[in-house]
Amino acid sequence: MEWRGRRQSGNVEDRRGVSPGGGPFGRGGGFRFPSGGGGMRRGGGGLGIGGIVLVLIVCWIAGINPLTMLTGELSTNGGSTQQQTTGTPADDESTAFVSTVLAETEDTWNGIFQAHGQQYQEPMLVLFSGQVNSACGFASAASGPFYCPGDRKVYLDTSFFRELSQRFDAAGDFAEAYVIAHEVGHHVQNLLGILPRFNQARQRMSETEANRMSVRVELQADCFAGVWAKFTEQRGILERGDLEEALNAAQQIGDDTLQKRTQGYVVPESFNHGTSAQRMEWFRRGFDTGDINACDTFAAQM
Repeated sequence: MEWRGRRQSGNVEDRRGVSPGGGPFGRGGGFRFPSGGGGMRRGGGGLGIGGIVLVLIVCWIAGINPLTMLTGELSTNGGSTQQQTTGTPADDESTAFVSTVLAETEDTWNGIFQAHGQQYQEPMLVLFSGQVNSACGFASAASGPFYCPGDRKVYLDTSFFRELSQRFDAAGDFAEAYVIAHEVGHHVQNLLGILPRFNQARQRMSETEANRMSVRVELQADCFAGVWAKFTEQRGILERGDLEEALNAAQQIGDDTLQKRTQGYVVPESFNHGTSAQRMEWFRRGFDTGDINACDTFAAQM
């Protein structure tokens, strides 16, 4: 992925080295880039996917019930969601990479929303180390990258990239970019106004039904990531092997593959992200079409 030398987003907040309660911990200092302002005003329509009931999942790998972040039901460690950032920006490669990928998602989704007569509100991306508080509550790095609809921010501990490579055999900068693009896909779903509708609908759902809905949401986020990847290809950023890196990452983090690796057997009714084959299929569909209207996972047979 030819990302060096390209525009970097200003919507990155670095909380690494800052404790969830506001005091310093660990090594290094934190810093904050200025955020982009403005809200999204929605007209009628909704990018051609309106009316689909969706649910946002925040965990990639393990640990947290993926439905709890939707309503802020995680423990908030005393209720505080305020964090303090100190220090000066660190010109490290991981920050530059994340900022560049986020900028590419901004360019893609600003263009798509504008083409549909709407305004895209760019999300903030928060870098943290170890643990973090968000508007959705407290989370640790073990929960993986996540998006919180309560504050419209993506949260990422970049050590996840090392785990993705070493533990899950999904190395490569475009595999890492896919992770970011997937979480931004959840932000797009939130901007469409469908997550509050799911919160109402889930009150009438069993856990099994909610898991099934979750799979469809995760697969749509994968498809949106594929749409983004198509636009990066058109801008001449992709290098040979990049697409394969993303597809391999999608394969390695499928529910069935993860369960086989961790417990030796699969429990299909517990799936909430989709199988490896499904995740690869929907990412590829987004990439092949470059069209968000091809990402209607609810119209597909599963």
